[in-house]
Amino acid sequence: MTRITRRRLSHRFTATLYFAFAVAAFALLPAMARAESNITDPYKVGPGDKLRITVYKDPQDSLESVQVRPDGKITMPLIGDIEASGRTPQELGKAVTGALNTFINNPVVTVIVLEATASTASVIGEVYHPGMVPLQGDVSILQALAVAGGLKDFADEKNIRILRKGVTGTQTIKFNYKDAIKGHGSNPYLKPGDIVVVPD
Repeated sequence: MTRITRRRLSHRFTATLYFAFAVAAFALLPAMARAESNITDPYKVGPGDKLRITVYKDPQDSLESVQVRPDGKITMPLIGDIEASGRTPQELGKAVTGALNTFINNPVVTVIVLEATASTASVIGEVYHPGMVPLQGDVSILQALAVAGGLKDFADEKNIRILRKGVTGTQTIKFNYKDAIKGHGSNPYLKPGDIVVVPD
């Protein structure tokens, strides 16, 4: 083998190696972006979480342990029911502070999550195994429907809905299963507390 041939083979090998690295790096970009998003996204309180709410120098209006109800609310002395689900502990602390301002001068409120429940979403309606779906990492609606056993024969594939409860109310997100499996429609990731409704 001549020296020129060796050089050409060496250049080809190097170019192939660079190309392989570039393809691998490009393929990892979405996962890296999701991982970064998961790291930076603050924890939001959900139903079932146990919280400690401390009002500085006011033990009577503090709560050593309170569990967020299925409707996403907690009950506190003086102010009654307040929405907790969908808020970060800091946001909930500010909401409690604002509500207490009517009764206490310059209240200082701290919210601590004592026990976080496992993140889940629900799938109900025309699926073979309706129920809770654990959200470990990013779980799309297609993955959740697969975990629920898939759609039944008479399911309305074009009018599936995601019900997402937030501070301002319940948001309805429409999902077209037929379009999604063809790669034409969206395949959104689910959030803790989401309810996927598959009508007939």
